[in-house]
Amino acid sequence: MMRYLVFRLYAPLASWGTPAVGEERPTASYPGRSAIIGLLAAALGIRRDEAERLDALNQNIRLAVKQHSPGRLLRDYHTVQIPPSRKGQRFHTRRDELDRPSNELGTIISKRDYRSDGLWIIALRAGADADDGLLGELAEALARPRFALYFGRRACPPAAPLAPRCITAENWREALDHVFPPIAGETKDALVPAHDRLYAWEGDAPDLDGDTAGVESSDVWDMPRDRRRWQFGPRLEFRRYVHSAGGR
Repeated sequence: MMRYLVFRLYAPLASWGTPAVGEERPTASYPGRSAIIGLLAAALGIRRDEAERLDALNQNIRLAVKQHSPGRLLRDYHTVQIPPSRKGQRFHTRRDELDRPSNELGTIISKRDYRSDGLWIIALRAGADADDGLLGELAEALARPRFALYFGRRACPPAAPLAPRCITAENWREALDHVFPPIAGETKDALVPAHDRLYAWEGDAPDLDGDTAGVESSDVWDMPRDRRRWQFGPRLEFRRYVHSAGGR
């Protein structure tokens, strides 16, 4: 048996960032390592410029995710006016920047994706060199966060308590299948789990529950390297869908 910290993430809107280019801002269907480490750092009160504390947290945490419900994809369109590029000029206000004939202004369309009414379960395990009290400290911080928590973007705060708790379990799957108190409205279609629930974890292929059938893996570029420069590196992630008879 091993010790785990488990908690849940639910919000009307969440955005789990993926590599983005230009005006497209897609979202993954579940939170990756960078999003979860950022959430933990906010709960602990660690700022983005505290590189050593962020690195220590990142190095001492192993994690897994259960996608109870991915929610629905919501796409937000924005149109933005842009002036022609003029090198060497500085503007004090947005009004100054756009103060030119209308025929000189251009327009771009940006797209931002969100997951609407998604529900995810997170399990954490302390690394070999971590302090014995790390999981308990994180549980307390998630229950009483130092900074405001949000799921990918500041406009996406949690809509239900994270309900963090430390438990013992045989493996990632047993920890992720922990039963949480119900959320109001959990019977609505968006929160009814799909027949196939997605599990994603770090480590080795058998680490979910000992079964490697149906396991797939890939490098995911969400390992935090430098928060100030917004740099990330790869990590190996394993995934498997598990059939649930109680789903929709």
